[in-house]
Amino acid sequence: MLLLAVPLGVIIGLSLGALGGGGSILTVPALVYLLDQDPRGAITSSLLIVGVTSLIGLIPHARAGRVRMGQGLLFGLLGTAGSFAGSRLSVRVSPSVLLAAFAVLMLFVAALMIRQSIRSAPVSQKEGEGSGVEVQRSMVRLRPFACDCRQVAKVLATATAVGLLTGFFGVGGGFALVPALVLVLGFPMPVAVGTSLLVIAVNSATALAARVQVAAELDWVLISIFTAAAVVGSLLGSRVAGRVSPRRLSQVFAGLLVLVALYTGVHSALALL
Repeated sequence: MLLLAVPLGVIIGLSLGALGGGGSILTVPALVYLLDQDPRGAITSSLLIVGVTSLIGLIPHARAGRVRMGQGLLFGLLGTAGSFAGSRLSVRVSPSVLLAAFAVLMLFVAALMIRQSIRSAPVSQKEGEGSGVEVQRSMVRLRPFACDCRQVAKVLATATAVGLLTGFFGVGGGFALVPALVLVLGFPMPVAVGTSLLVIAVNSATALAARVQVAAELDWVLISIFTAAAVVGSLLGSRVAGRVSPRRLSQVFAGLLVLVALYTGVHSALALL
């Protein structure tokens, strides 16, 4: 059982390091169905694993200049209310209902990742020619003190929503963070990936603070092995990020998410009957 945590941790860490998110959404199903953990305990364990892995995984991104510390910390702090609320709400929901909702979330994330991967190719081609997206990014940099109320509202809503997902499901929320940082704040994709790891670490720490009472019930040996493997995977993933097409990685990972979502959905639906 403990040996199985090693390859699972590496796979999830690899996704976090390479894509800045997505992989953490597999942590809860892996802990529940493959490592025999209680759903609520699995969510808390997932927050620990994802938080530590993201924090260490952002180091090589930071060294490469792909992390904006100030903006990342601010985005994470804006999501603390949602993260805390999600954690408090999660403990009041039936484990079977929680897993059924989680299956729906995984299908949504898979669809989102496929859509982004399809759209990423033409965007990347235009970027080389000076696309409108680059112009918008330049405008953001040239007007650091301009106040766009609609954009501020989008940032606040996105940060709160990501925090809510982190607290309720024990996921990092990177699948929503990366596109938000690119589209709302105008970050280049590599910088969005690196900065998202910082936001995930902040959100995970907040959600854990609301679940501190269940710490004594956790399998700390399993968490330690899983986290160590995930950290190794995230460091490998940060290297993969510069060599392998994120578009291809997203498509493969989305397919895996669909399979896990279907299994989780069927299993939880049968438990509810």
